[in-house]
Amino acid sequence: MGHLKTYIVEDSPVIRENLIAALEELVSVNVVGTAADENTAVQWLSTDINACDLMIVDVFLAQGSGLGVLKAARQQDKTTKLVVLSNYATPDMRRKCIELGADRVFDKSNEIDALMAYCLRLSTGDSGNSTFSSLS
Repeated sequence: MGHLKTYIVEDSPVIRENLIAALEELVSVNVVGTAADENTAVQWLSTDINACDLMIVDVFLAQGSGLGVLKAARQQDKTTKLVVLSNYATPDMRRKCIELGADRVFDKSNEIDALMAYCLRLSTGDSGNSTFSSLS
């Protein structure tokens, strides 16, 4: 797959910048855009020229919710890999995210390495489905 065209929905500038830096250092990514709120992300998704291979979404945003972003993203494009990265990756939240179309859910506090490994696998053309449990 090469460079993963990646869109990041995260309201914390510090987390967003650190995530971008880590992805660029460890994985072959091209960050094509970012949003801090649901409306900006949904608007970006609705523009025909905007497309990405991977969307990383936080659940709690400055305005709106990552859950709304997941729903809109899945309605727009079935091929984009949708990943949730949240401090609130409880079993119920993981289940809800998967129901809304997330391919994977990672906890910000202790699953960053797993997120990076998943993204690396995607960048090499792996579908990302074989090793990780979507509810783990």
